[in-house]
Amino acid sequence: MSGMTDAAQGQQAEFRDILAVLLAQRDLSPAMAGVAFEQIMDGAVGEIPLAAFLTALHIRGETVTELHAAVRAARARMLAVPGMPAGALDVCGTGGDGLGTLNVSTAVAFVLAALGVPVAKHGNRALSSRSGATDVLLELGVPLPVGNAPIGRMMDACGVTFLAATNHHPAMRHFAAVRRGLGFRTIFNLIGPLCNPAGVTRQLVGVFSPQWLDVMVKTLHEAGSDRVWAVSGACGDSRFVDELTLAGPTRACVLEDGQIHNLTVWPEQTGLEPAPIDAIAGGTPAHNARVMRELAQGARGAYRDTVLLNAAVALHVAQRGDNIIHGGAIDYAALRGNIAMAADVLDRGAVLAVLDAVRSFRVDEPNRVTG
Repeated sequence: MSGMTDAAQGQQAEFRDILAVLLAQRDLSPAMAGVAFEQIMDGAVGEIPLAAFLTALHIRGETVTELHAAVRAARARMLAVPGMPAGALDVCGTGGDGLGTLNVSTAVAFVLAALGVPVAKHGNRALSSRSGATDVLLELGVPLPVGNAPIGRMMDACGVTFLAATNHHPAMRHFAAVRRGLGFRTIFNLIGPLCNPAGVTRQLVGVFSPQWLDVMVKTLHEAGSDRVWAVSGACGDSRFVDELTLAGPTRACVLEDGQIHNLTVWPEQTGLEPAPIDAIAGGTPAHNARVMRELAQGARGAYRDTVLLNAAVALHVAQRGDNIIHGGAIDYAALRGNIAMAADVLDRGAVLAVLDAVRSFRVDEPNRVTG
C-alpha cells in the first residue's frame, strides 16, 4: 500500500491526462495549463513526469496560454518586496540562449546605480548556462539579503539591490533540480523576468528568441508595467542573445505611453565597434566575476561596449538621460549621448565605487541563497 491519499492520486491522474495532451502535440486549454502549473508550483508533480512535461513543452513550443498560466501561478506564490523607490528598474534576461556570454545585465545594474537610477535586479543561478546573475554576485562577494528590511536598506545605501529568485520564489525548489538536469531552456526561463518580486513597472528584458518579444511585453503590460523594452540580439547563424548586441541587429518590442511597437537597433550606428558574440564569451562564475571587476576598474573592449549599449537603452527606459525614440524610430545621436553618460561613470570610477559599496554592505543575516 502506497499510503497516497485519494486527492493525491486524483492529481497524478489529472497531470497524466494533461501530459498526454502535450505528447499528442496539442495545446493545453487555459484550464489545463492552470491546473498543471498550480500542481508544479505546489510540488505535487514528481521529477520524472515534470521532466517529461517540460521536455514536451520545449519540443512542441510553448504557447501564450501556457506562459500566462505559469506566470499567474508563480506570482501567486512569490514573496513580494514592497517599498522600492518609484521608478525602480529591472534589467534581466531570460537566459536559455545557449551562448554562454559574460554577465551583461548584472554589470548594467552597477552602471545604472552609478547614474542614480534605482535598480531592483532580479536574477537566478545558472540553470541552462554557466554563470547566472546570482552565481556571479556570490563570487563577487555581494550580499543577497532575504528580508524586506535589509533589501530596502541596501537600496537606500547603494541605489541598487539584488533579488535572488530562489529567495523570493520558494516554489522554485520544486523544479530547480529538474531544470538543472535537463540543461536546456524551459518555459521557466520566460517567467523569471515576468515575476520581479519588487513589483517594478520599468524593465529592460533580454529574451532568447525574438518570437517571444511581443508576448513578454504584453504580459508585463497586463501586469501593470508602464515602460518596457524586450530585446533579442541577432548574432549570426540564426542565433539570438538575450541582450542588445554588437554582433548584429537587435530586435526590440517597446511599451511606452500605453502603446506597443517594434524597433531595430543597428550596432554600426551606435558609435561603438561592432563585435562578434564570441568577443564576450564567458566562463565560470569566477571568470565572469573577474572580468566584471576589470570592467569596473576601466578595462576596454567588446564587453564594456556591450554593457554601455544596454545601459544607454536602460537609461531611456528609466526616463533618465536622452529620449532615444523620435518619430517612432531610434535617434542614434541621442543613443550615443546616453552611451557617453554610461562611459563617463565607468571612467570616473563611480561604477567601481558602487561595486565596492555593495560588497561592503552588511546585513544581519548570512549571505545565503535557498534552493
